[in-house]
Amino acid sequence: MTNTQSSFHMPSVNLFGSGSVNEVGTRLAGLGVKKPLLVTDAGLHQLGLSEQIAGIIREAGLDIAIFPKAEPNPTDQNVLEGLEAFHNENCDSVVTLGGGSSHDAGKGIALVAANGGKIEDYEGIDVSEKPMVPLVAINTTAGTGSELTKFTIITNVQRKVKMAIVDKHVTPTLSINDPDLMAGMPPGLTAATGLDALTHAVEAYVSTAATPITDALAIHAIKLIPVYLPRAVANGKDMEAREQMAYAQTLAGMAFNNASLGYVHAIAHQFGGFYNFPHGVCNAILLPHVCRFNLIARVERYADIAYYLGENVEGLSNREAAEKGIQAIERLARDLNIPSGFKELGAKEEDIETLAKNAMKDATALTNPRKPKLEEVMEIIRGAM
Repeated sequence: MTNTQSSFHMPSVNLFGSGSVNEVGTRLAGLGVKKPLLVTDAGLHQLGLSEQIAGIIREAGLDIAIFPKAEPNPTDQNVLEGLEAFHNENCDSVVTLGGGSSHDAGKGIALVAANGGKIEDYEGIDVSEKPMVPLVAINTTAGTGSELTKFTIITNVQRKVKMAIVDKHVTPTLSINDPDLMAGMPPGLTAATGLDALTHAVEAYVSTAATPITDALAIHAIKLIPVYLPRAVANGKDMEAREQMAYAQTLAGMAFNNASLGYVHAIAHQFGGFYNFPHGVCNAILLPHVCRFNLIARVERYADIAYYLGENVEGLSNREAAEKGIQAIERLARDLNIPSGFKELGAKEEDIETLAKNAMKDATALTNPRKPKLEEVMEIIRGAM
């Protein structure tokens, strides 16, 4: 940590706890909006959850339109289709319901609705000129942190690349984390999103932009996740585990929203954009490999991480403790049935150089503690295959 100046961003209001989603209507009315577009995915829509939320919003005297077409790894075309729905329905705001895919799609829609142009115009850091239209993000997963961050990740279909849009104007107006909405999340998704949250916390803790505030947030998330994530995977109705994971992913989201990330995400974005692999699974596969690459730059911090993960590091050197922490991450991923490598998902060796080159252009690579050469990024990917 070397920063002498820093800032801290998150939504101005964040609601937590059982039943907190019931406030969404009155909160929207308080923002002065008349008709939000509810952005969600087909699965949650088929389960009736979008209509449940729409009912709460209508009870507050507002009209609402539903766009149930958010895709996993949302694309520029997905955002364009949602934007057309926004304008056709004469909406003035956005509500997102789901995990990172719904939130990212909704952020893209809201940003372009306010600024014009196309979503690819905003790739990079703080490109937009105007705040997006009011956006309320309702979370149904414990992992991505997208409901409270200034990050939105959209796949450019033509380039087969995930565009990292890091912009203060895509921070939601309000976030809601109600563990009741997370109880039905299946074990595989629970595991992947939970390890996504762990990746956020670890990358924020070793980031070159870390501060004492982001450290405190990341540390507590790292402590909570190995305790409560296995419980949430084992029994989705364990509401203590669901609630604690909701807090853990929020803490991790707050940490990386301000300290940013590193090469786990820079590479994972490429696997998601190129192959449409699940983001949380990509992070979980990559995390140990990037940690080992980064060791020489932050060995004392990786030793800290082992301790926060609950490992006994008494009498060990920093290097020994750090390696024990990485082994704990690998063991947790195995226990949660995460694939051991990308070949298992269908990745191909001949794509490694393209993936590596694109990763080096990703905005999240900027705060990685060790600055790699192309061959080193390729070697990380080979190790994760």
